[in-house]
Amino acid sequence: MWINAPSASSVLARPMWQPISTAPYDRDLELAVIDTVDTHALVFPCRRTQLGWINSNTKARVDVRPTHWRPWDTKG
Repeated sequence: MWINAPSASSVLARPMWQPISTAPYDRDLELAVIDTVDTHALVFPCRRTQLGWINSNTKARVDVRPTHWRPWDTKG
């Protein structure tokens, strides 16, 4: 039987989530958001700007209230 899940070593190698208050500006970040049911990570990189969050790929504004961040994993 095969289980489709990341190996323990790859999970441990990922940076831990950081509080959103410490998010740096002008860097690709993975964001965690809470909806009415659960916590989710966005599937695209975001950047914090002086005016709020944007999608790093499209430069479009992203109307979210993230709770945590970590560096975007480009190998992912």
